[in-house]
Amino acid sequence: MSPAIHDVFPAPTPTLSLFPDCPEHSPNDGATKLAQLCDGPRGSSNELVPADCPPQGPSAQVNKLLAREDAHAKATKLVGIARLAASSPRADSRRSSPERPEYFVLPVRSILNRCDSNRVPFEWTINPYRGCEFGCKYCYARYTHEYMELDATEFEKKIFVKQGADAYLPQEIARKYSYESAASGGMAPEHIAIGTATDPYQPAEKEYGVTRACLEELVRRDGLSISITTKSNQVLRDLDLLRRIAEKSALFVNMTIGTTRSRLARLLEPRAPQPALRLEAVKQLREAGISTGVFASPLLPGITDREGDLESVAEAAHAAGAQWFTSGVLFLTPSSSKVFMPFLQEKFPRLVEKYRQWYARNTYAPEEYRKRIGERVARLRQKYGFDIRPWDEMKRPVRQVAQLSLNLNATGI
Repeated sequence: MSPAIHDVFPAPTPTLSLFPDCPEHSPNDGATKLAQLCDGPRGSSNELVPADCPPQGPSAQVNKLLAREDAHAKATKLVGIARLAASSPRADSRRSSPERPEYFVLPVRSILNRCDSNRVPFEWTINPYRGCEFGCKYCYARYTHEYMELDATEFEKKIFVKQGADAYLPQEIARKYSYESAASGGMAPEHIAIGTATDPYQPAEKEYGVTRACLEELVRRDGLSISITTKSNQVLRDLDLLRRIAEKSALFVNMTIGTTRSRLARLLEPRAPQPALRLEAVKQLREAGISTGVFASPLLPGITDREGDLESVAEAAHAAGAQWFTSGVLFLTPSSSKVFMPFLQEKFPRLVEKYRQWYARNTYAPEEYRKRIGERVARLRQKYGFDIRPWDEMKRPVRQVAQLSLNLNATGI
């Protein structure tokens, strides 16, 4: 997953309260550019009908025109981000694999998006893409495709690239961003979380580089507070920028690793880098002086919560030099259920009834279960010395958090 929001920053309570993400765009974001983009359907056939064989139906050319009109009609009926998505042109791609997703260029006029929820420890999000190729079966962020009138099952099949959106960052930070956040009583800057509804280092980043382009803008600023959440070792590509950002701003990297079992990881996160690669990335980030921790999220009841599973991730995170460790129990939305429940029926049929009982009327697991997991995580943090909670550090002045202190209380989630 794209990382789930509970992968990003777990709620700081012993019961592991979780939370949904904030919408990224206002309904009319970028709508003024629509007229330039309504130039036809996303795909069409170039097949010609043989001259000596009359077609059984409309010719290929007629079909092409009809499809063009249908696409235009559909786009004009939609509004906001859905209208933009329906008219987004295909993005050029060097990839030729039949398994690759479809890429589209999503025109936006904003990349720094406000998140006003009091249940998250950050004020701003940057999501360079919409959709995520990793295809995590449990991904909570599938609902963001429904804003575009797309089915949640297309989250990993249709990736929208916010190409060029980094150009808006300088003016957005100058106009919107505050170096005196209300959460810190005016003592610390507002926090920017990169990768709350999509993985900023999914395969698309290798081709389009939107994440790197955003970092190149952020490195020009002093005194920011930034975090990056990912499941990819591709983050190491940007070590040069991360070092420079960390010299003058607070920077945290959160690596999501839900299990150390490679075969299970491949089932749950089909196209995400293997856990061993992510752990090696944690090690190299720490050796480079970048503040880095591990999120063992989401924890899947009956799948990744057996005795020793969570402990294995914590031990591996400690060996890699991670500075913090936490976990949040699966947050299952109706959008996520469309993919996760059929997957469960196929691979873990014995768990289907339990999940139906727990999640049919609630997006959260029972509070008693979440509390037990919270206590387990607290014990692991104490055992391995994970005494840093980055969401607390965000409230400190940047001059104190550029290098995280090691004297925080180890209790709490």
